[in-house]
Amino acid sequence: CAAVWARDSLELHKKDKREHLYTRQQLDQAKTHDELWNASQLELVHLGKIHGFMRMYWCKKILEWTNSAEEAASIGIYLNDRYSLDGRDPSGYVGVMWSVAGVHDMGWTERAVFGKIRYMNYAGCKRKFDIAAYCSHVDKCVR
Repeated sequence: CAAVWARDSLELHKKDKREHLYTRQQLDQAKTHDELWNASQLELVHLGKIHGFMRMYWCKKILEWTNSAEEAASIGIYLNDRYSLDGRDPSGYVGVMWSVAGVHDMGWTERAVFGKIRYMNYAGCKRKFDIAAYCSHVDKCVR
């Protein structure tokens, strides 16, 4: 269901080296190097939701940390359907596909792994909000 520009771009970058690779099980258990991503996964698992902005970051990192967009979409949908209160809702599928395959988006600056898919990173989150406060809030909620 991805646009031609997104499919072509992702295919072009399919073999790009990933700095980190995680299995579905590691992602499910929030066992990554990224405290922010882990907090969002724990928020999903324990509270059944992720803050809207964090939901985008959460799924885009799955694309960055898996072998392909197909694997990222599969894992994103699996985790969303398993833990989200609105799991299996069409908007959940669209959210995953927006993050991973550029659905309802436009092409952005080409980069490794993402191709022309919109990119999000930790530094961008740090500029927008207090990461430590978010992680602390999630930690208190899931204890």
